[in-house]
Amino acid sequence: MASDRVIPTRPGSTKGFVIAGPASGVGKTTVALSLMAALRRRGLNVQPYKCGPDFIDGGHQARVCGRPSRNLDGWMLSAEANRQVFCRNAANADVCVVEGVMGLFDGVDGKSEAGSTAEIAKWLGLPVILVVDASSMARSAAALVRGFESFDPALNVAGVIFNKVGGAAHYRMLSDAVMTNANAVPLGYLPHDERIHIPERYLGLVTAGENLLPDSMLSLLGELAENHIDLNQVLEWATSIPVAADDQTQRTRHESTGSIRLGVARDKAFCFYYEDNLGALREAGAEIIEFSPLEDSSLPTALDALYFGGGYPELFAKQLSENRPMLASIKRAAEERLPIYAECGGLMYLAREIVTKDDASFPMAGVLPITVQMTDRLVNFGYTEVSFTSDCLIGPARAKARGHSFHCSRIADVGPVEYAYQARNSMSGREEPDGLRVKNVLASYIHLHFLSNPGMADAFVKNAKRAARQELKSASKQFEPMHSTRSASDR
Repeated sequence: MASDRVIPTRPGSTKGFVIAGPASGVGKTTVALSLMAALRRRGLNVQPYKCGPDFIDGGHQARVCGRPSRNLDGWMLSAEANRQVFCRNAANADVCVVEGVMGLFDGVDGKSEAGSTAEIAKWLGLPVILVVDASSMARSAAALVRGFESFDPALNVAGVIFNKVGGAAHYRMLSDAVMTNANAVPLGYLPHDERIHIPERYLGLVTAGENLLPDSMLSLLGELAENHIDLNQVLEWATSIPVAADDQTQRTRHESTGSIRLGVARDKAFCFYYEDNLGALREAGAEIIEFSPLEDSSLPTALDALYFGGGYPELFAKQLSENRPMLASIKRAAEERLPIYAECGGLMYLAREIVTKDDASFPMAGVLPITVQMTDRLVNFGYTEVSFTSDCLIGPARAKARGHSFHCSRIADVGPVEYAYQARNSMSGREEPDGLRVKNVLASYIHLHFLSNPGMADAFVKNAKRAARQELKSASKQFEPMHSTRSASDR
């Protein structure tokens, strides 16, 4: 639809906009990925973001843009933290594309905009491009767009892109209706095309790590956007935002604080991480050493701590269970009191076993005295705030942090464990102990965002360093001469 003219940005600035929709399922992800692919085809550096706690869409965005996607979230993070995440990662990008979550105004409750895409757009001063599924409407689309424009006058709903359009004649009807009755500018459309299909499963889209966005699909998405969306107008409407260059102190801070070697499980089974969690750990002094519980036979050498994120270990349960050398390596590390932090899928992997919905049992690492049973529905879904009830690996007693719970399994059997958290689910209001602790292992279903409490990454690194020193001290005592005069209690 548009020429290859590139809209330049001023030095020290980038352009940005938000892709939002009236509801889930209208095609936000498809439109966002298409725009990202088309802008990349023009040679632009595109920085992707995802509103909300979702990991999967961000993985696909990273595949398209060639750089990690970042989560923006109005419930887990403060306005200032969101601005920092946005601006820090916008450095060296020509354009920033923020994909919304659910409907534009949907958040943690029905009384406010807290946690919504609209809140993020206003905090960042970004215009909104509304995605409308037009597969079953024509002029009525204008009423929908006008309603979203007028719902919050402080929000800039600047443009609209229609999805699943029947053809050029259908788009003309949609465009004429919006131009006559609303203020938002029609920017183009994506046609109904059976070739566009990203498979889904019970927790959302299939992950990018499973290679379901081949180059041919990326090419198709970019081509459709080039042919049917006015990319120049999209860029002209995008807000120009000043961004700082990379902060040198972020790159050198670890040199003054010391470092740890942090093993991070990352493969098809473990791929759910907030990138800013890993970034915060690096800034605190952690050297990230990635490994694969699926493919590797043992942990990397000389680790000071381990971090198991979420993912789909149940889908790879047989392969994980059969990799006995890796399971033994992890069990040995836990018995030697290596600090281990695990979230959701990581908790499942550290359990005694995972039991599938058809009652097949797969032995896991056996670090935690629990059995995990897969379920037919989500369990304890929603945003969650935790208060630390005692000092633990990621923070001191009485500290608070926020995160999200999203899983289709439950702990069916619990042996002797301690609990480090008191967790409150924002949807149900239910409070209960959480944060299972065994020796130096801390595990929970909750994906905590470390920037919700900026001291968490520092605490993790400091406690891992302390544990390493204690282990070194303990090891050295094993080689003390038998005639040592120190008492047993000193040892």
